[in-house]
Amino acid sequence: MNWRDAFELASFVVTVVGLPFAIVVFVLQQRKERDNEEEDAYQHLSDAYNEFLKVVLGNADLRLRTGDGLSHPSAEQNERMMVIFDMLISLFERAYLVAYQSDMGEIEQRRWNSWDDYMREWCRRDDFFNALPLLLRGEDPAFQRYIKRVAQEERGTPLLSAY
Repeated sequence: MNWRDAFELASFVVTVVGLPFAIVVFVLQQRKERDNEEEDAYQHLSDAYNEFLKVVLGNADLRLRTGDGLSHPSAEQNERMMVIFDMLISLFERAYLVAYQSDMGEIEQRRWNSWDDYMREWCRRDDFFNALPLLLRGEDPAFQRYIKRVAQEERGTPLLSAY
């Protein structure tokens, strides 16, 4: 076998074996990177919710983690509560835009379920539910539809419009 034949054989082996192997490795690496990016985005959202909870804890007088809110909040308490609700709705919208898909795999669905649980928990609160029409002005239309549906499912009553 001369060098030309050896080179042709090596070229054939690379084409038949090496190229498909390289393609498989490339596809698997791309999938792994995409999974890592999705996990990183989820972790950032989770960290943001933890930071939000620190704000809630810093405003314990508003009783935002209890089942029943303040019966007669002062103007200052009401203002702080609305700012905190604005922060929360912004976080929920970001989570919706980043993590929600109509057709999710098992991992994506598990991640989304925690956000859905948070939304449902907050929608059960009278003060948050009553503020939703105002809070949702200017938010993403698909997100508005989603959280309105969640609120209605949790409360059994449709959300009234702020307009």
